[in-house]
Amino acid sequence: MLVIPALLVAVGALLPVAYLGVRATERGFDTVAEVLFRERTAALLGRSTALAVSVTVASIVIGVGLAWLTVRCRLPGGGVWAVVAALPLAIPTYVAGFAYISRFPSLAGFRGAWLVLTLYSYPYVYLPVAGALRGLDPAMEEASRSLGVGAWRTFTGVTLRQLRPAIAAGGLLVSLYVFSDFGAVSLMRFDAFTRVIYQSYQSSFDRTPAAILGALLVVVTVLIVVAEGRSRGRVRYSRTGKGTARRPAAVDLGRWRWPATLTVTGIAALTLGVPGVTLGIWLQRGISTGQSFADTGEAALGSLTAAGLGAVVTVAAAVPVALLAARYRSPLANAVERASYAGHALPGLVIALSLVFFATRYVDVLYQRLPLLVIAYFVLFLPLAVGAVHAAAVQAPPVLDDVARSLGSSPWRVLRTVTAPLTAPGVAAGAALVFLTCMKELPATLLLRPTGFDTLAVRVWEETGAGEYAAAAPPAALLVLVAAIPTWLLTRHGRDLT
Repeated sequence: MLVIPALLVAVGALLPVAYLGVRATERGFDTVAEVLFRERTAALLGRSTALAVSVTVASIVIGVGLAWLTVRCRLPGGGVWAVVAALPLAIPTYVAGFAYISRFPSLAGFRGAWLVLTLYSYPYVYLPVAGALRGLDPAMEEASRSLGVGAWRTFTGVTLRQLRPAIAAGGLLVSLYVFSDFGAVSLMRFDAFTRVIYQSYQSSFDRTPAAILGALLVVVTVLIVVAEGRSRGRVRYSRTGKGTARRPAAVDLGRWRWPATLTVTGIAALTLGVPGVTLGIWLQRGISTGQSFADTGEAALGSLTAAGLGAVVTVAAAVPVALLAARYRSPLANAVERASYAGHALPGLVIALSLVFFATRYVDVLYQRLPLLVIAYFVLFLPLAVGAVHAAAVQAPPVLDDVARSLGSSPWRVLRTVTAPLTAPGVAAGAALVFLTCMKELPATLLLRPTGFDTLAVRVWEETGAGEYAAAAPPAALLVLVAAIPTWLLTRHGRDLT
């Protein structure tokens, strides 16, 4: 009952990526070679790689440092800093870019893109490393110290080694995010892959170069994922026994306590303070000059409509995939689950381009229609829903389904009366996560939205691009508010569980 729907979902998730390859090569490999071996393409690849490497390194330094300070050290304010350190994840990079470029115009270019992406990407490292630190058995560190090894050597030789998988996973997410980001690099006027692809698509009747560059970006992201997997190899860090249930003793920083607190405060000021103050200033200016906020209400309605439809469709598609993967471990189930993750590792701009090419050629009735945008959301954010539903499904004992079937219940009735209630929390969590992510999505929405259809993300981008910062402030503030509340609740919930 689950196999056919799950297979259809997997094919749907892979189709845009496959068609982009077809579209990029349809004029022959001579055209592909001509675009790829241009000097401009090599420079573009070099700039984007340099940005990704520098942001990833800086994010690892900040993320690991903050995780250590907030989880293992005694700081004034206690657990509040753990929540504050994660909140930048709720601010879209195009909102952060708007805040910085409107206050500090000289930041335009590489350093501005690096600063914004670092400040709002480090939580991808911070969150897994903080979680790993909370779960580490302190016995190994205590054994190292009891043998006369100093605190710094214990940290680098014992603790940091155990954190390596979490750091690698976070670094991978940061690298992929930098290559896929469109908002920050566009507002900072830095020519990275996504900005150049978008300009190529918008400014030329011949959109083959945009397709080829998009396919190249797909190859780059795949290489990053493969390289990260090989860098870890077969290394595993696990306990040989149950270990201890106690938490490690908090580190007393002594005279370094206040410099550490100042560092955490400074990062919070850069990530939360600058956008907050900037949005407040522009909001006040807009009000004082009689700025109308009617457009913000229309854009908010558009965001709610598109994100709501995207969440419903995506979660409905995720249910058969997640249940198949959780209930029936087999090569087919594994392949279907992995296929569902294909779109999430790729930039939204690339998926949107593929859907534009496909729709204009085969299903013109969908072009610049809301269903095509919803399909893009489904491809991009399906893994978020699959992961949430899968996590709930594996915690529901399969024996309950077997008992219901043995009592004569049909597969559909078992799904409706047993499986659905048990997985409902995961479905709700997945729907909320997809909804929030759809609200913040920018490049796919820009390319696929119906004519005259605005969202908060599009409104921020358009007004900022035109230099109308007072008009951009209301939708930007509303977006941050919508994303910050669930992020704060999720972070508090996760911290309380540990």
